Amino acid sequence: MKHLIAIAFLLIAFGATAQKRIVVAQDGSGDFKTVQAAINSVPDSSNKTTEIFIKKGTYKEHIIVPINKMHVTLIGEDAKQTVLTYDNYAGKLDSTGKAFGTSRSASFYVYGAYFTAKNITFQNSSGPVGQALAIYVAGDKAAFFNCLFLGFQDTIYTHGLGSHQYYSKCYIEGTVDFIFGAATALFDDCDIYCKQHGAYITAASTLDTTKYGYVLMHCNITGNAPEHSFALGRPWRPHAKVVYLYCKLGDIISDAGWDNWRNPENEKTAYYAEYKSSGPGYQPDKRAAWSHQLTDDEAKIYTKKLILNGWDPKMP
Repeated sequence: MKHLIAIAFLLIAFGATAQKRIVVAQDGSGDFKTVQAAINSVPDSSNKTTEIFIKKGTYKEHIIVPINKMHVTLIGEDAKQTVLTYDNYAGKLDSTGKAFGTSRSASFYVYGAYFTAKNITFQNSSGPVGQALAIYVAGDKAAFFNCLFLGFQDTIYTHGLGSHQYYSKCYIEGTVDFIFGAATALFDDCDIYCKQHGAYITAASTLDTTKYGYVLMHCNITGNAPEHSFALGRPWRPHAKVVYLYCKLGDIISDAGWDNWRNPENEKTAYYAEYKSSGPGYQPDKRAAWSHQLTDDEAKIYTKKLILNGWDPKMP
């Protein structure tokens, strides 16, 4: 009897964490033909992981992961051939004649906590028409592995105030402020591609009470923009925090490295720093005087565990 009770408890525990799997395929060979339909089918407020496998194809959908759809994991069949895209942009008019604005221009929205994506392309296909988000991430503990983020201005909006986000081995491209927002976000071993005429990679709006803003570690910063045409960042809000560590910086990065967004007062509050990067764009002796080059002791606080406050995202 004791053994039967023990087995019963194990089955209950397994059921609480068991993974549900859904397949999306445009040709009808899966459970759903659209990604949004698959997300809608996820049980509300579930503590179980729901894995949604998306077969290759270009899915033109305006997709939302609502706040009550938690522990959703998207896995693409092929990172470059599993494309989630839409074409809204800030100046485009909605059905009421009102401009979408920046926040409503995203192709993909994440509000639910513990969202994970692997081998997916997130794209805004509207082109160089101003602000046009590929993705808007507000949910806490969102992780992306081997994903591509394609756009121009404002590609990734890390909106979530107080949230933690993790990007591993991802490709991110854009023109102006193409990584922006208030979340704590770690970009780990990512390829950052700066396009066209030159501008700014990051526009953090970190809260003054947030210890870590954006941290880019072991990233490769390249692009087709002119030499010295891109800044590492500018402060969307006064207390922006951005740190680059062990990155390879191409010649597209300006010698000054940082911009105060036409407001010298921001130089007193923004925290911009670098540590042991390399490449022609790494010019520590020529950086803006108000930025920082970390000492060995100062760099010790920039670990995955500390930045993400103990959260350890795992690749599915």
